[in-house]
Amino acid sequence: MPEGIGCMRAHVYRGGGGAGHRWKFRRIGGVYEVVIESGEDFRRLAELDPKLWVALSCPTRGLELDPVTLDLVDTDGDGRIRVPELLDAVGFAVTHLKDPTLLLSPETTLPLEAINDQVPSGARLLSSAREILANTSSQHADSLTVEQATDAVRLLSRARFNGDGIVPPESADEPAVQHALRDILATVGGKPDRSGRAGADTEIVQAFFAELRGFAAWWAQAEAADQGGEGVLPLGADTPPAYAALQAVRGKIDDYFARCRLAAFDARAAAYLNRGERELAALAAGDLSTLGDDVADLPLAHVEAGAPLPLGQGINPAWTGRLAAFVEKVVRPVLGPGVETLDESGWSAIGQYFAPYGAWMSSKAGAHVEKLGIQRIRELLASDAEQAVADLIARDLEKAPQLAAVEDVNRLARYQRDLYTLLNNFVSFADFYARDKQALFQAGILYLDRRGCRLCVKVADAAKHAALAALSNIYIVYCECTRKDQSGTLTIAAGFTAGDSDHLMVGRNGIFYDRQGRDWDATIVKIIENPISLWQAFTAPYKRAARIIGDQLQKWASARDKAVEAQTRAGASRLTESPAAAGPAAAAGTAPTAFDIGKTVGIFAALALAAGAVGTAFAALVKAFLAVAWWQKLLAVLAVLVLISGPSVLLSWLKLRLRVLGPLLDATGWAVNARVKINAVLGRTLTDVGALPRNAACLRRDPYTRRASRWRLVMLAALLAAVFFAWLRLALHGRV
Repeated sequence: MPEGIGCMRAHVYRGGGGAGHRWKFRRIGGVYEVVIESGEDFRRLAELDPKLWVALSCPTRGLELDPVTLDLVDTDGDGRIRVPELLDAVGFAVTHLKDPTLLLSPETTLPLEAINDQVPSGARLLSSAREILANTSSQHADSLTVEQATDAVRLLSRARFNGDGIVPPESADEPAVQHALRDILATVGGKPDRSGRAGADTEIVQAFFAELRGFAAWWAQAEAADQGGEGVLPLGADTPPAYAALQAVRGKIDDYFARCRLAAFDARAAAYLNRGERELAALAAGDLSTLGDDVADLPLAHVEAGAPLPLGQGINPAWTGRLAAFVEKVVRPVLGPGVETLDESGWSAIGQYFAPYGAWMSSKAGAHVEKLGIQRIRELLASDAEQAVADLIARDLEKAPQLAAVEDVNRLARYQRDLYTLLNNFVSFADFYARDKQALFQAGILYLDRRGCRLCVKVADAAKHAALAALSNIYIVYCECTRKDQSGTLTIAAGFTAGDSDHLMVGRNGIFYDRQGRDWDATIVKIIENPISLWQAFTAPYKRAARIIGDQLQKWASARDKAVEAQTRAGASRLTESPAAAGPAAAAGTAPTAFDIGKTVGIFAALALAAGAVGTAFAALVKAFLAVAWWQKLLAVLAVLVLISGPSVLLSWLKLRLRVLGPLLDATGWAVNARVKINAVLGRTLTDVGALPRNAACLRRDPYTRRASRWRLVMLAALLAAVFFAWLRLALHGRV
C-alpha cells in the first residue's frame, strides 16, 4: 500500500465465527478496511461481518473487469453482484484449490498441481483440465490458461450435443425429425441453446404434442357430429371461411335490424336513426377519397320500419366488400342463389344454420398448432417424432457432466485470475487507494485544463446521475466522449479534486484515455459545482473583486467611448450643416458659449481637495501601521486576510471535509457501505495538476512579456516612492 495517502494504521479484529479468526484492518482515507493477505482470510471471509465490507453490491457492467467473470459470479443473472454471490465464488475457489493463497497472485494460468483432487468435484475438474490440454496438443503442459479453458467451453457449446437439454433441428440426422423440430419452433416457439441456436427442450416438446392431441380431439368431435347428423360443418371444408365472412358483418347486420325495429316502434325515430343532415353535411365537407371510420359508422343501409336488408344496391360503401363476401359465401349457399334481400327471418335462419359450428369453435383446443392443418397434425401424432425428439434431448443431456466439468475449469481459472481484484474493489477499496492501480469503477483518465483526472466513472444518464452524485460534495464534470471508430457516445463523470475551477465551463474540450489506452474527444456538457481546494477558496474573494472592478471599468470605458462618439458625431453634424439648414439662430451667427475659467478652476480645486483627503487618509493608515511593533503589523495583515477570505475558506473547508465517494458510485448502481472520504491528500492523488519536472531547465526570460514586466516594475516603483514620500513628509513635520 503506498505511503502518503490518508492515515493508515493496522488494527486486528476477531471475527464472529466460533474459532475467532484474527482479521487485519488498515485505516485509510478515514475508514477501516479489511486486508486480505492469506489463504485463511479467503476461507473465513464468510465470517466477516458484512457491515465491515466497503460495498454490498455492484453492477456487472461498467467495470474494468472481464464481463465473463462477472457473469459467472452473478449466479442469478440479474446484472448485479451481491455479498452471497461473491461468497459463493470465494467458496468455490477455496474448495477446488489446495492452497487459496494462490489467489493472492493473480495469473492468467492455472497450475494443475494447485487443483484440489481430494474432493470429488476437484478430481473431475482436474481430469477435465487434462483433457482440455490433450485436445489442444498441450498434454505435457503443467498449467492451463484462461484462453484455453474459454475455447474449450466455446467448442463444446457449439457441438451437436452440448449438455443443455435443448436440441435445435440441426441436431437430428433424420429429415422427418428435423421437420418435426421446425414445426415445434414455428408453432409453440423455442429456446436458445448454449451456441445461440433456437431449439426445443423437454417442456416445449411436451407442450407441442399436447397441443397436437388437443386439436386432433377437437377436430374429431366435429367429424363425429357430422356423422351423427348434427351438422357441425354444414358446408364441409367451406364452413370455416363462410363462418369468418359471417362474423365480419354480424354486428353491423344486427345493428341494422335493431334500427328497423326501433323505427317500426316510433316513426319519428327513423330520421334520427339514419343520422341527421348536420352530420351528413360535416361528412360531405371532408375528404371522401378514402372511406374512413366516419363513413363506416353510418347505418349499413337506409333504415325504414320493417325494411329488409338489400344485398346489392343501397349498401354503405364502406361495407360493400365485406357484405359481398358474406353474400357469396353464406347467403347464396344457405338461402339460395336468387336471394336479393335479407329479412330478419332469413337472418335468424343463417344464425341457426351456423350455431353448431360456432359452439364447436368456442371449445377449440390446440390453437397454436392449428396452422399446421389437421392432416399434418395427424401425421405427426401417428409417427414416432415425439419419441425421436425425446431421445435427442436425452443424448444431449448425457453431455451435461462433461460440459459442467469444463465450465468449472473455466470458472476456477477465471477466479484465480480475477477474484482477488474483485475483492479489493468490493470487500475493500484497496485498488482505489493504491497509487500504481486503478479501481474497477475508474474508467480512465481525463486530461483537461492542465490536469489529469483519474476519478472518472461511466454514466448512462448524466441528468439522473447528477441528482444523487451532487451529494458527494465533489466538483463533477460530465463529458460526452466520441471516437471516429466508435458508434454513439460515451458519457463520463470526472471528479476534479485539486486545482481550481476558473477555466472549467460547458463546451470546453479535453481528451479522455480509457483503460485500453484509446483516446476519446471529450466535451463538457454539465457541471456540478463544489469547492475544489482551500487555496481556491482563499483567492476567490480577490478574484471576484478584481472581476467586479474590471467589469465596472469596462462599463465606464464603454460609456465614455459612446459619449465621445456621440459628441464627435454632433460636432461633425454641425460643421457639415448649411446656415439655412441650421435654423434662424445659426443663420444670424449666434455666438458660441464663452469659456468659464472660474468654473474650470473650481473643478480642479475640488479634485485637488479630494486627492488631498485620500492622501491624508492613506498617510494616517501608513503612520498607524508603521507606529506599531513588527508582530502587530503581522497580526494586522493576518486580520485583514481573515476578514476578507475567512468566510469563503470556512465554507469550503466544511464542504471539503464532507467530500465522499459513495454518492458518485451509488448513482451508477453500486451500494457503497462505507463513507469513503476524499481528503486533500487523496484529492491531489486523484487529480494530477500539471507541474514542471524537478530537474527541468527553465529559460525564464519571455520575449513577449518583457515590456509588460517593465511597466509593472515602473508602477511598483512609483507606488513605493509615493508611500516613502508620504512617510517622509510626516516625519519632517514631527508626526512620526
